[in-house]
Amino acid sequence: MANLFTRTLRRASAQRPQARGFTLIELLVVLAILTMLAGLVGPRVLSQLGGAKSKTAGVQIADLDKSLELFKLDVGRYPTTEEGLDALVKRPGSVNGWNGPYIKGELPKDPWGNPYRYASPGAGGGIDIISLGSDGAQGGEGEAADVRNKP
Repeated sequence: MANLFTRTLRRASAQRPQARGFTLIELLVVLAILTMLAGLVGPRVLSQLGGAKSKTAGVQIADLDKSLELFKLDVGRYPTTEEGLDALVKRPGSVNGWNGPYIKGELPKDPWGNPYRYASPGAGGGIDIISLGSDGAQGGEGEAADVRNKP
């Protein structure tokens, strides 16, 4: 009886397909291919992420510029440098015609977490809205470059 049972087990195991895993070489080849793909794609993705912050700053500055134009239509002038961009959210002193707030919510900060700089009159006579870039200092290149409104 035990002999019959042993033979049955041997036949069942002989008929069952053997589970086969990946060999070490196959795993290394797949790992090498994935590493090469990451090396090719990674720098492109990271460079796009960096440029996205500068583009976001440009879009926010354009929105602030439009809001300042609405302020000027209502009040007859741009906010002074002292009143700053806060004039878009809170009525400055005794300004007649203020019909704000001119932006929803709070005044935005630049993508690097710094406040936008505002001057009226600006360097070109109009208004200046400036983000100092990733380094927070004037000048710079790439992500550290200043982003400003177009005259």
